[in-house]
Amino acid sequence: MTNSGVWTNINIATMDPNVDSKYGEIMNGTLVVRNGVFDWIGPTEEINDAMRASLPTYDGGGCWVTPGLIDCHTHIVYAGSRAGEFEKRLNGVSYADIANAGGGIVSTVKSTREATSQELHEFASQRLYQLLDEGVTTIEIKSGYGLD
Repeated sequence: MTNSGVWTNINIATMDPNVDSKYGEIMNGTLVVRNGVFDWIGPTEEINDAMRASLPTYDGGGCWVTPGLIDCHTHIVYAGSRAGEFEKRLNGVSYADIANAGGGIVSTVKSTREATSQELHEFASQRLYQLLDEGVTTIEIKSGYGLD
């Protein structure tokens, strides 16, 4: 995203309780950003030329603009994968049976302990960028499971 500009043809979830619609939504809205700060948000028909002055304009294509998402509890620093366990659980295998076969949380704790600091950093960075791509702007990272 650029530091300044006018985004038109967007739907905006303002979450403003003073906007009389679900989620404070503004359909066919416009967003003006100057130097990285929201300067104006509102219905496109209410914007004036002075607000647009010398700013590039971008067509939002009818997409939604929402506040950034917050993940207030994530274990992002770990190694290993338990994806195969989900398939087993869907097919009726109990968590106890998975754990008894060496799976479950014990498997990722073991993988995490065996990983290097560099590997953990790379894994966490990949997960962080995935969250950013999905609209998450703030995370609280938990170390978890007695690991340090």
